[in-house]
Amino acid sequence: MRTALVIGTGLIGTSAALALAQRGVTVHLDDHDPGQARTAAALGAGTDQAPEGPVDLAVVAAPPAHVARVLADAMGRGVARGYLDVASVKGGPRRELEKLGLDLSAYIGTHPMSGREKSGPLAATGDLFEGRPWVLTPTRDTDTEVLNLALELVSHCRAVPVVMDADAHDRAVALVSHMPHLVSSMVAARLEHAEEAAVRLCGQGIRDVTRIAASDPRMWIDILSANPGPVADLLSDVAADLDETVRALRALQSSDEAERGEGTAGIEDVLRRGNAGQVRVPGKHGSAPRVYETVVVLIDDQPGQLARIFADAGRAGVNIEDVRIEHATGQQAGLVQLSVEPKAAPVLREALRERGWALRQ
Repeated sequence: MRTALVIGTGLIGTSAALALAQRGVTVHLDDHDPGQARTAAALGAGTDQAPEGPVDLAVVAAPPAHVARVLADAMGRGVARGYLDVASVKGGPRRELEKLGLDLSAYIGTHPMSGREKSGPLAATGDLFEGRPWVLTPTRDTDTEVLNLALELVSHCRAVPVVMDADAHDRAVALVSHMPHLVSSMVAARLEHAEEAAVRLCGQGIRDVTRIAASDPRMWIDILSANPGPVADLLSDVAADLDETVRALRALQSSDEAERGEGTAGIEDVLRRGNAGQVRVPGKHGSAPRVYETVVVLIDDQPGQLARIFADAGRAGVNIEDVRIEHATGQQAGLVQLSVEPKAAPVLREALRERGWALRQ
């Protein structure tokens, strides 16, 4: 691939353009908002000047509701040899294109499974997709050359290609992305009018649960409008679990011992099923989940503290597998939770103590 046209210079489009430009591809940028395209160009994602002729690949980074229209326009103008979109829903846009009677041999639907709470070109990074799954949904009609161009894009973005059926993809993202986002928003909504004294007690747990609720509502309305059925089915199952959990909690308030026992069993059931589902979440680099030991370090909120911890861990020959920070309420301090291989935990603890760090059990 030597040339590409990215149509839509939001977070995903600009991030893909940055990755392509960094690999030496000549990238042209187009957006319904010329100012946004200019911003992406100023970031080094390419040029906002139109290509003089057909490019190798056109990447449509428009909301799901607009993908078919934008693709149809691009195909009608013959702007590229191959076309793909990066929308988070795949079945609907393809069916819309089929209804328009377009030749879809030059098109493949794709979806990079990566993003951020922030949107727009200023939130974009060239490494956004690195190590992340990038779903490709070819059909029997997909031209081999177009599939190869899509694979080349995925390679340039250092993502991991995953081939799926379009409708299977939509059911999958409803489960792992769309439904969790709504649940996160519903939990966060409980905080809107909560007492300030209660909100000040927020710890890492509530931050984890509500993090994705910070995303742009307009963007999510577009996404959910394109995949409402599978998301509604999953939320119906969640609602059933909520009803059972509420009944179990009410039972725990009963003075009847047998009823309290049923309540305990109901709560234990949902918690154990949660355990069973959580262990299926892929681990580092998409590998099977692994059990790590956590080393907790107390730090001051000062520049260079994290760098010192990582440097000390490196000198001890310990690889940090994951890290989380829990900020102390009302204090300029926090707890850094370092996840390491179990056999490395004693080595790290000893090394950090020797270098003056305060550890917590």
